[in-house]
Amino acid sequence: MYPSIMDLNKPKLAEAIRLWLEEDIGTGDVTTLSTIPADSVTTGIIHVKEDGVLAGLPVAEEVFRIVDPRLTFEARAVEGGPLRKGDTIAFVSGSTRSILLGERLALNLLQRLSGIATRTRAFVDALDGLPARLVDTRKTTPGHRMLEKYAVRVGGGHNHRFGLYDAVMIKDNHIKGAGGIAQAVQAARAQIPHTMKIEVEVESFPQLEEALSAGADIIMLDNMSVENMAQAVRRIRAAAPHVVVEASGNVNLHTVREIASSGVDVISVGRLTYSVNALDISLDLGERKESSL
Repeated sequence: MYPSIMDLNKPKLAEAIRLWLEEDIGTGDVTTLSTIPADSVTTGIIHVKEDGVLAGLPVAEEVFRIVDPRLTFEARAVEGGPLRKGDTIAFVSGSTRSILLGERLALNLLQRLSGIATRTRAFVDALDGLPARLVDTRKTTPGHRMLEKYAVRVGGGHNHRFGLYDAVMIKDNHIKGAGGIAQAVQAARAQIPHTMKIEVEVESFPQLEEALSAGADIIMLDNMSVENMAQAVRRIRAAAPHVVVEASGNVNLHTVREIASSGVDVISVGRLTYSVNALDISLDLGERKESSL
């Protein structure tokens, strides 16, 4: 079962939507207020213009609910399901003014989240049959992390740490600042609760040995060749079978399966969120434009 709006923090989502609406509407939609009669009612048809994976449907519905609780939203597609060019995603009916007030924000969110889910699904499909888990990173749009990580889950991927506060990840600059891997791990272990894990990023075999000796719970192999990754995995399995092995750096659809074949447990991919193309989704009032079909 794919995630739903119940997987999101609804109070935070509602607060964010209100801020985004305020950013767009400001003191009022001068075009709509001056051209559309107050008693005008209609139906907006939300549809897709290219193939992809749907994400953000309950978020778009929440946008229209906040704009005007009297609007009715009828889904015609399934969150996490495949979309084909021309598919109808949903109907939204009621006040024409209200539909136009929420149109842009609802579409922006649908397009962005569906783009993320579509790319994620492509990576997941590329890993079919292999046990490696695909995860995202913190390379998200400021203010949209909750939704973008949600879209990764809708696409079939998994989430890495949500922020700086929920896991220790010791990277190159931490290692430099602390004076070494052992010093960084020891200092972190002394500060964090026993329930929190420590991940260490390594770029070489000497660093790998340091991370193992320091007692890292997770070791990230950063920008290593597949051959070196496979060798590193064998070394970790022999020395500390409980350690989770993550691969990161320059992962794309052409390399992800080969990277997974090295035996790593997790593959983190920043491009799931930071450079994704939005899916082309539109809303037409009353009936679709011929050019949209």
